[in-house]
Amino acid sequence: MTLQKSDIANFFSGKTVFVTGGTGFMGKILIEKLLYRCPGLDTLYILLRPKRGKSVDTRLEEMFKLPIFERIRSECPERLGKLVVIPGDVTEENLGLSEEDENKLISNVDIVIHGAATLRLEAKLKEAIKMNTEGTLKVLQLCTKMKHLKIMIHTSTAFCHCDVEVMEEKAYPPPHDPMDVIRLVNWMDDATLDKITPDILHPHPNSYTYSKRIAEALVTSYYPQLPTCIVRPSIVISAWKDPLPGWVDNLNGPTGLLVGGGKGVIRSMHCNAEYNAEVIPVDMAINAILAIAMTVCNSKETQPEIPVFNLTQAKTYELTWGEILDRGKECVLKNPFELMLWYPNGNIYKSKAIHTMNIILFQWLPAYFIDFLLLIFGQKTFMLHVQRKIQSGLNVLQYFTTHQWIFPNAKLLAIREAMNPYDRETFTLDFEKIEIMSYLTNTVLGARTYLLKEDLKSLPRCRRNLKILWVLDKVVTMLFYYFLLWLLFNYSYTAKCILDSTMELIYHLPFIRQQ
Repeated sequence: MTLQKSDIANFFSGKTVFVTGGTGFMGKILIEKLLYRCPGLDTLYILLRPKRGKSVDTRLEEMFKLPIFERIRSECPERLGKLVVIPGDVTEENLGLSEEDENKLISNVDIVIHGAATLRLEAKLKEAIKMNTEGTLKVLQLCTKMKHLKIMIHTSTAFCHCDVEVMEEKAYPPPHDPMDVIRLVNWMDDATLDKITPDILHPHPNSYTYSKRIAEALVTSYYPQLPTCIVRPSIVISAWKDPLPGWVDNLNGPTGLLVGGGKGVIRSMHCNAEYNAEVIPVDMAINAILAIAMTVCNSKETQPEIPVFNLTQAKTYELTWGEILDRGKECVLKNPFELMLWYPNGNIYKSKAIHTMNIILFQWLPAYFIDFLLLIFGQKTFMLHVQRKIQSGLNVLQYFTTHQWIFPNAKLLAIREAMNPYDRETFTLDFEKIEIMSYLTNTVLGARTYLLKEDLKSLPRCRRNLKILWVLDKVVTMLFYYFLLWLLFNYSYTAKCILDSTMELIYHLPFIRQQ
């Protein structure tokens, strides 16, 4: 029945697909959707490497136990047999493939979807280049040998050209020759490379966006001799509805902010609340990739320039950072987490100075105080470590919450309009149908369930704990302001000395000097 109704399912019928990055956030949804929504799919190869002492078979078995594969396990478990693991690694020579596996891919693959990448924004330049850029080169080199290749889809990011305020759906020239950069990171020693990294990256804020930018140039250089295509998703967030509402497997982006704020460990965020939050639910991003694969392959004419698609909401459903964080805060207060450190009443600030002051008063100083108490009582300290990790993540993320871009997506919307009614519902790209409060509630509950492993049955107890924290927060706030007024009116000179000493101490703290 699905094949009779779905153009996309029909397109993938009889096809063999090769996926890199299949165990990542988007990769898992891609695999699930191909197996469940495209029943005629012939074979799905995924490149997988051993990790943390686990074999590829163990990793695959653990992945199939995830909740997102429940409907396949219960309704059509035989389709899991279509998935074939190819041991390998994009950072190794020839992807680390055995001769037998390489021949399988060369002889059988119709479609390649390349999503393997390191998403660590703070990664060293060498790590990002070897994974995101050189890894892409090795996939392209393999693709040139494939006998039946119809399309190679490269997953990039909407922020790879961060110095371009209006990024059209087209390829842009790279700041450096990709092959020169690959050679550079391979022969230069780490210490020297670290010293020149800021100059190489400029104007990019991190190695991730830079490595993705020059990877795009590599993919473009193979077109049209190789049928390549570039897709640029914006910030990918939890699933809207397929296969599970709110499903997420990482704390990146807004999800991490909601969890950190909900736990009371993030009290301040440097953000321009009026700027658009360029986010896309993971299921919609995957729907777009599958629809793009069909559309580009079915196109009767080879385009003069490589096809590029911005997987963004753009003007269809404008959503600001202020809306996400304010409404997300409402959802957190209605569905609180377990083990909250403090009442979740943090705020966002456009001013960097005010944000820094709040970070010092309400995050760093309490962290020092708690660790000091733990040290006195002979317990293991942890709060400073937690705060360092949080600040490292926030410092990288805040670049995207304090800058504004425009991502036209006319090509993506044209594909949406061309979908038949069944595909438009099953592989939906209707951003306008998302109801923000319902979606954010599912995001919070999804993070609670799938990431933190907190039982939903604990919500009544957590709501009672939240009321206690609210009272405690008000009492401490009143005492704090009372203390300031008492110092001001009774010991104005003493207060000045204390304030000067405190600011001097704060200035010499390591995390302040680094900013």
